[in-house]
Amino acid sequence: MGTRLKLIFWTCVSILAFLKLGVASNIGICYGRNADNLPSPNKVSELIQHLNIKFVRIYDANVDVLKALANTSIELMIGVPNADLLAFAQFQSNVDTWLRNNILPYYPTTKITSISVGLEVTEAPDNATGLVVPAMQNIHTALKKAGLDKKIKISSSHSLAILSRSFPPSSATFSKKHSAFLKPMLEFLVENESPFMIDLYPYYAYRDSAEKVQLEYALFESSSQVVDPATGLLYSNMFDAQLDAVYFALTAMNFKTVKVMVTESGWPSKGSPKETAATPDNALAYNTNLIRHVIGDPGTPAKPGEEIDVYLFSLFNENRKPGMESERNWGMFYANGTSVYALDFTGESAVPGPVSPTNSTTGVSPNPGDNSNSTVTIGGGGGAKKWCVASSQASVTELQSALDWACGPGNVDCSAVQPNQPCFEPDTVLSHASYAFNTYYQQSGGSSLDCSFGGVSVEVDKDPSYGNCLYMIAPSTDGMNRTMAGNITGNITAIDSPLASPSTSNEGIRHMVVSVAVSVLLPCFAVSLSLLW
Repeated sequence: MGTRLKLIFWTCVSILAFLKLGVASNIGICYGRNADNLPSPNKVSELIQHLNIKFVRIYDANVDVLKALANTSIELMIGVPNADLLAFAQFQSNVDTWLRNNILPYYPTTKITSISVGLEVTEAPDNATGLVVPAMQNIHTALKKAGLDKKIKISSSHSLAILSRSFPPSSATFSKKHSAFLKPMLEFLVENESPFMIDLYPYYAYRDSAEKVQLEYALFESSSQVVDPATGLLYSNMFDAQLDAVYFALTAMNFKTVKVMVTESGWPSKGSPKETAATPDNALAYNTNLIRHVIGDPGTPAKPGEEIDVYLFSLFNENRKPGMESERNWGMFYANGTSVYALDFTGESAVPGPVSPTNSTTGVSPNPGDNSNSTVTIGGGGGAKKWCVASSQASVTELQSALDWACGPGNVDCSAVQPNQPCFEPDTVLSHASYAFNTYYQQSGGSSLDCSFGGVSVEVDKDPSYGNCLYMIAPSTDGMNRTMAGNITGNITAIDSPLASPSTSNEGIRHMVVSVAVSVLLPCFAVSLSLLW
């Protein structure tokens, strides 16, 4: 009986290990709000849900955002700004009050799962590193009083500059000047099973060392590999090299078991004249390849198969951020809700080649929304051609409301109606709404129901295109390719498209693994228990 029981027990354990394969790495988004022109939190919540993004990071505990994300099942990371660290570190009562006012009224309706205490404090002008751990401890005490210490993780996000060196990865170490702060923080993370948070930006490494770093290597598109001479590990992209540098630095401090979470990573779409790699194509390439890399769960050369959660930076361009031009252009969306480039969060769309100083005609990124060379294949069937345009009988207020919806939650790429773009003139709500309505109508299949917009639109059989402003035609009506004024490729998505559906191939495999493993695992343990009696 003992031998049989052991056999069954170890079989169950093996199945449990197999079940772990169903746990996937996750992609989230950073929702920064350092701007004066962003959509309301409620509209942003609609956009995030439409994109089927399940993980969001904000940099404070803004009440309006917490309310907007309620009942969405989105897992939210909130932040404690550097300016609040002194108050949080000094007095427990300050943290208790903050928790009572900013967290408890909204939890668990709003699914807050982690708190990042401070933002890259080692790089802040006022050295606040000594405040981080006391603030984390006070937050933990407050959460424990509320019974949430096991449900909400506490950590602090850091810049890669916290390392004294990062290449080769195996030689990476934390800067000695931060050791007094790092050791107690890492001990806190181990004790509370929280991740070490790091912000990784291959863009900066390329921008500041373009003579040493290949653009393709930074964009996940290198055909060659870089070798770590000490370990022999081969790196085909900079992201993995930077991440492994963090792993090796943690190991050097005897904190090998601490999990790592990438709380920011991205690529700007526009920069100053010297920032030649800051283009929409490169931003699209980097973020698409990063998504593919993460959801494919390959891990890194030093930690193959390691799960890693990554937050893309950022949801919107933020016009109030200081610094170089690129600092205000990390967003995937403009403030009005139109996309800067058509990013597919499933990672399944085609990726453009890198745009570097050697293959770019200007060396700078194009104007916002300038995607005039993108093409879309328009079907191959017969049938009457129809378009959907704004009604001249509708009020400007009604049209503006419908236009805002189409360019926001409706997921229409409205870059063609931006200033200096083919469909901007005439600069009227009627004209802009017509372009947006028709694009939504055609993307959704071209049925009469898709041209309702609350009664402010009508179907027509005359092509409303004019000059260089070309209106899209539904896929079943025209047997040719057409160059579009706006970027349609990769952005033709409805609610039931892969972009908005979790049932991608990777997800399907994971769900299958979990279902099979659970169906076998539960009876397995049941048999084991029955043998004990």
